[in-house]
Amino acid sequence: MTVEGSPERFSEPRTIEYSGHNQKTPQTKCCSPTLKIFIGLLAFCYFTKSLTGAYTKSTITQIERRFEIPSSTAGIIDVSFEMGNLLVITVVSYFGAKFHRPKIIGAGVLLMGIGTLLMALPHFIMKSTWDTLIVKCSKIPNRAHFMDCIGCLKGESESSPMWVIALFGNILRGIGEASIGPLGMSFIDDYARPENSAFYIGCLHTLGVIGPIFGYSLGSLCASLYVDIGLVDQESVTITPQDSRWVGAWWLGYVVSGLLTLLAALPLWFLPRALPENPQTSKLDNASNQHKHTLSITEIAKDFGPSLKRLLTNGIYLLYLVYIYIYIFFIYIYIYIYIYFFFLFFFFCWLFKLAVLICTGVTSIPAATLGMFLSGWIMKRFKLSLLGSTRLMFFSSVTTLVCTIPYFALSCENIDVAGVTVPYQGSVEVQDISHGLLTSCNADCGCPDFQWDPVCGQNGVTYISPCHAGCNSIRGAGQNMTFHGCTCIQSWGLTSGTSTAVLGQCSRETSCTKMFYIYLALQSLAFFVYSLGTVPFFLISLRIVDPALKSLSVGVFLLVLRVFGGIPAPICFGALIDSTCLKWGQKKCGGSGAYLAGLFYVIKRKVQNDNQMSKDG
Repeated sequence: MTVEGSPERFSEPRTIEYSGHNQKTPQTKCCSPTLKIFIGLLAFCYFTKSLTGAYTKSTITQIERRFEIPSSTAGIIDVSFEMGNLLVITVVSYFGAKFHRPKIIGAGVLLMGIGTLLMALPHFIMKSTWDTLIVKCSKIPNRAHFMDCIGCLKGESESSPMWVIALFGNILRGIGEASIGPLGMSFIDDYARPENSAFYIGCLHTLGVIGPIFGYSLGSLCASLYVDIGLVDQESVTITPQDSRWVGAWWLGYVVSGLLTLLAALPLWFLPRALPENPQTSKLDNASNQHKHTLSITEIAKDFGPSLKRLLTNGIYLLYLVYIYIYIFFIYIYIYIYIYFFFLFFFFCWLFKLAVLICTGVTSIPAATLGMFLSGWIMKRFKLSLLGSTRLMFFSSVTTLVCTIPYFALSCENIDVAGVTVPYQGSVEVQDISHGLLTSCNADCGCPDFQWDPVCGQNGVTYISPCHAGCNSIRGAGQNMTFHGCTCIQSWGLTSGTSTAVLGQCSRETSCTKMFYIYLALQSLAFFVYSLGTVPFFLISLRIVDPALKSLSVGVFLLVLRVFGGIPAPICFGALIDSTCLKWGQKKCGGSGAYLAGLFYVIKRKVQNDNQMSKDG
């Protein structure tokens, strides 16, 4: 026995004849108050979900430094959400549609909240951090004078395995999220008026886009706070948030977002299984509802295979999935990765990354919000058919890809790091460099090779430590510490009175400002056009299949997004970043830690070479 009704070619809105004094047609029936409550609660779930996702993106570098793991491992933590999601999304989409959808969504959101709080747990288990290691030149061969100890963990000599807890927590988040999209959108499409369905879904995604504004803002705030806030004196910390070794309070945002997610889950448990006033539910649904309540899970499971077969033998749906695969491949590779890894990490790097996150959020997220809201309004205002929705989706896809082409013309010059990107005497092209960290000006200082405590000289060059800059005296304390008598800075022709250095890397904001503004304009345009196609993307997956397969259709659609976009991209590009690293963090007992310095041109050249090889092949 099957719990589904008779199949239809497309689930276009049906006109149903009603009789009786209080009966209305779908065209005149108002939205149920309960449906409005459900949409509001689901929108809050979308908000908390996207807030946590954006916060994870903004804090992944802090996690990488705290656990002393490479970028590829941090990428695995990032995509573990997608992994957990794809494990269950197809099953949840099918079985969830046969039971109490609001409660199942509530259970999923509850699991998301637990997973989010679990991601913060390692902070409360791991030991506190120390300050950083500052080395100055002692003029004694093979010896250095050590002050303040910053950068290694108390009593921990290797990378902390606690990152596995964060990984597991993110997997739980992905499992819990599997019910929100498929069951939520199918529930709205079942009980909303046909012309309002697209508008409501657009409102949901609009709230989902607003979430990252708060997520990135929360990430910026937490990253500006020292990881052990409340346990150490902030004034005693000698590094700043602009330093590549700084570890912010990454755990704090997970506590906040986790509690918000738990709050969003509770009201969903009190909603009814079905709405009494259903403008789209016909006699077909009334007849099948009596069977749904009596069927066992075993009987429902028997119909899973045939239902999946019906879905995957739908030629139009398969063509739709192929189109999604091709489009998502380009979107994730040329937009998603470029934004998070190329531009934010390499163009503007550590010096003002927090400001970059805020600026990109302030410009691009409102553009995406406007695009999604306008998309739903257009579909409602002009009552777009399936063909009209497809045209809007195609226009959005092609225009978005065109908007991404200028991205690859944008770049900033590499930061000057003595002995890494430039020699100790004058600037040369990066690709011509073949020298080491030691030279005549610091050969007698006994500088350790593993040291990374950058200082900015008055010549505008960054040195990997005061020792490598040849500095022999220190004035001030904490973040106001300055270094004097730096012989390597004098080798640039500066007098001894100006051969000083300050903590941190030299700024390159001026050289990148123009490119940054151009990037913001292009990204905002791309986000706006991309968002115009978001609502048609989801609505088409609901309308080209049988009504009983709506949830399963959305689930398979989201599965394609995870498998071909969300999972491989962060891992592959995290490995790419690791392969171009010029300076790694050093663990206390040896071995490489987290990424500290690298060259953007190396990555850009690798991508260009890969593209050329694919064309030649």
